[in-house]
Amino acid sequence: MDNIQVHIYTDGAARGNPGPGGYGIVMEWVGKPYKKEFSEGFKHTTNNRMELLAVIEALKKLKNEGTYVKVFTDSKYVVDTVEKKWYVKWEKTNFKGKKNPDLWKLFLVEYRKQHVSFQWIKGHNNHRQNERCDTLAVAASKERNLKEDSGFNPS
Repeated sequence: MDNIQVHIYTDGAARGNPGPGGYGIVMEWVGKPYKKEFSEGFKHTTNNRMELLAVIEALKKLKNEGTYVKVFTDSKYVVDTVEKKWYVKWEKTNFKGKKNPDLWKLFLVEYRKQHVSFQWIKGHNNHRQNERCDTLAVAASKERNLKEDSGFNPS
């Protein structure tokens, strides 16, 4: 994919897993000095939910469908599910027995609007944007008045 227009960096965090959590996003327009940051915190959630929600929320922020996007994340959960196409079987069985079906369904809606590729990056390895996303995610998890993660199911 050499038409990449946007780089998205994401990270999720949970203190206690489950516990208070948050996500962080850094979005950069390739070849332009455009950069935006986003974060949000939740009362009771998991790290994997925040990792996936970060990607969903970033994709939702794209104004135009058909944008070429490269997502950089340290989440093997997200990268492997997409790159190894596990979601295809999961979707056929309506995500039966899978965790976070609410988020996977939302993800697929947003994912299919864009041209998305993923790149796994090692977390906490001095990658500037990933470290920034981690800082945003952890800070969001510590904010006052955290939101409810309405889809979180501890079972």
